[in-house]
This record gives sequence, structure tokens and C-alpha cells, in this order.
Amino acid sequence: MTTETLTTRSDEPERSGANDWQRYDQAALTPPVDVTEDASGITLHADLPGVSRDKLQLQVEADTLTIDAQVGLTLPEGLQSTHTEVGVGRFHRSFTLSKELDTEKITAELANGVLTLRIPKAQHAQPRRIAVDVS
Repeated sequence: MTTETLTTRSDEPERSGANDWQRYDQAALTPPVDVTEDASGITLHADLPGVSRDKLQLQVEADTLTIDAQVGLTLPEGLQSTHTEVGVGRFHRSFTLSKELDTEKITAELANGVLTLRIPKAQHAQPRRIAVDVS
């Protein structure tokens, strides 16, 4: 994959000091993402455990792809959590997309906690064969 095709962005402000607890509700986890590229486009696989389709928001604005998701971990009635290792219930990740990609044709699938996004290359960026005439 070329470095111009997709770059990660960090929109989260730095946090330190006493304001950490005040900003806790705004905090987000950065989901791990695998990106593969082939001749026709790129595929992203983002790990979003505990996220349901109705709590997932995907957005493309200009050249930025944003993944926002809320974790919907619910306990059965009558049970109470005694220990939580990950208290943040939100995922957030942004990517800058190259002009080579066709954002109008993005497809998305969420299965077993993994979001799969397929972003094809624009027609002008795809490899093509050139016919040679014999004279």
C-alpha cells in the first residue's frame, strides 16, 4: 500500500492532570485496524467488540473517513459488575483518504465484532490494459 492511499489521523486532544476525570465521558478507545490493498482498492478490518450495528456511525466528509461507535455491553437483569477493566464505552478512529479512492462506493459489513470496509479505487486510478494495434 502506498502511504498516500490512507493515513491515520488523531483527533483526540492530549489529556493530563486533574481534568482527566472530567473528560472521562468524552474519552474513546482507538480500535486496532488492519489495512490491505490490492489493484482495485483497499480493505479495512477494524476490531469493534461489543458494538452493534445501531451504535455504529461511519462518515466520509471531504477526504476524511471517521468511525465512531458506542459499546453496548449490558448485564443481565439482577447482576452487577464488580470489576471493569475497560470502562470507556466508545471507539473513535479517523483516516485521511487519498483522491485515488472512490468514497461514493464504500461498502461496510459488521460481523462478530469486526467492521470490514471496502473502498475501491477510482476508475482513473485502477490499472488498465492498453490494446496494441498491429499495422
